[in-house]
Amino acid sequence: MHISHKCSIAVHCLIFIKEYGEENKVTSELLSLSTGCNPVTIRNILSAMKKDGIIDVKFGTGGATLAVPIQDISLYRVCAAVDPKAVEKMISVHPAPSPFCPVGRNIEEVLDQTYKILKEDLVSSMKSITMEKIVKDYRAILERKP
Repeated sequence: MHISHKCSIAVHCLIFIKEYGEENKVTSELLSLSTGCNPVTIRNILSAMKKDGIIDVKFGTGGATLAVPIQDISLYRVCAAVDPKAVEKMISVHPAPSPFCPVGRNIEEVLDQTYKILKEDLVSSMKSITMEKIVKDYRAILERKP
């Protein structure tokens, strides 16, 4: 169980756009260098965030900018935009329990209510964390390092 790499890459891109987007044209190539990811991966992530209304991307010359204030972008929104099944991937029953075993046959139903509560709590927590907080955390780390 982990948060999709797409989510952490999207957060990385948003921090970069917030911190450097006013002075620089933030392109998929530039974000690719910063994230260490293929530019196609970056373009797919940017496209998903654009579709959700998180960012704007200029046609032709390129360049990504924030479409909404940073405090209005939750971690949940980012993750849901780039990986709609992120929560399901983090909290789900293993895919092939044995139908011949009493535990295997019933494990999904056994965990149903517990996993529902966990998913609700996870979504609530992710919605409470904004990109504004994440950018503040980033800046605090920069201040501590020489």
